[in-house]
Order: sequence, then C-alpha cells, then structure tokens
Amino acid sequence: MKRILLLVLTPLLLAGCVRSSASYYIDGPAHSLSVRAEQEYFWNSDVVVKLVAAHLPECQRQFPMMTLPLAEVEVELYGAGENVYSVRVGKQVMRIETGGCTRLTEPTTEELGQRLGAFRLDAEKKLVFEQDANARVTPAAPAAQ
Repeated sequence: MKRILLLVLTPLLLAGCVRSSASYYIDGPAHSLSVRAEQEYFWNSDVVVKLVAAHLPECQRQFPMMTLPLAEVEVELYGAGENVYSVRVGKQVMRIETGGCTRLTEPTTEELGQRLGAFRLDAEKKLVFEQDANARVTPAAPAAQ
C-alpha cells in the first residue's frame, strides 16, 4: 500500500519543477548550442544550468555550468568567428569550439565576440532564446521537450 501511495505522489512532487531547454541553431539542428535548466525539486529555488554543443555526426558534448537562483537564469551567447562561441552565466564565461565540441580557454574581452542574444526563462518557466536585434545569425526555436 505504501509503495502504491509513493508511486501516486511522486509525479505531484515533480510537477512544479523546471526542466526546460532551448537551442540556438548554427547550421540546422545537427549543428547547435543548447542550454538546459533543471530544478530538482519544486521547493528548491535553484536551477542547474548545462550547455550542450552538437555538431552531428562528429560530436555532441555536455558542459556543466553552474547552479543559479531560479529568478537569475540568464545565459548570454556570443559569436566569435567560425564555430567559436562564448557563453556567460553571471561571472562564469566559457568558450566552445563547435566543430569538435571542445572547451577552449576562457576568452579575453576581445575574444568574447559579438553578443547574439540570451537564454532566459519566460513567464511560464520555459527556457527561450531571445536574439539581439543587431545579431547577424538567425537563432533556433526552443528545443522540443
């Protein structure tokens, strides 16, 4: 009986959690950068943020970023040349080369590149990519859940 009750209540505990992702397509869905935001429990106000670089079929790699308060989820995306992108979350900056899905050294201010936009949680707690008005590259729609 306790086991059945536990199985019935488990989905209710997870119902308020944030589990969302959004993608920025570089050259179609096979070549993209995606950000994932996951809140483990509804009573926890923190979200774990991860970056996924994909250049299929050559590579796909996930990079853990940081844990943030739910209200502060904002991941800025910068383009710095062919297949080189930087992401900034708070004070953490990560530079990725998408041709081989490798992490490069932390960029200098000059190496950061042009700001393309930012990944944010919308009012419904869905992660979306908002392209900057002056960005040259077209972003993707949010990733399927």
